[in-house]
Amino acid sequence: MSGNMGEDVNTKRLGSILNQAGGYAILIEPGPNNFSAYVPDLPGCISTGHSEAEVKRNMKEAIRFHLDGMREDGDAIPEPTRPNGRLPG
Repeated sequence: MSGNMGEDVNTKRLGSILNQAGGYAILIEPGPNNFSAYVPDLPGCISTGHSEAEVKRNMKEAIRFHLDGMREDGDAIPEPTRPNGRLPG
């Protein structure tokens, strides 16, 4: 997973784009043995799971953990830029 937002989001490897956990878009990509996910608005917020359902659950926890860490560090919490779960373009 490169995380490069300039890539074509219609590629077959993109499993789904969804709106979850505070309105942040989560991108889920199937792999040969698992699923991986990341939040474009929260660099470094990633997770994996054996199934799509598991990676969704894990991402909810990862987002909470990521935002808690940002708050503890005094970082500004970014507003979701893709609240409808769709990427621009």
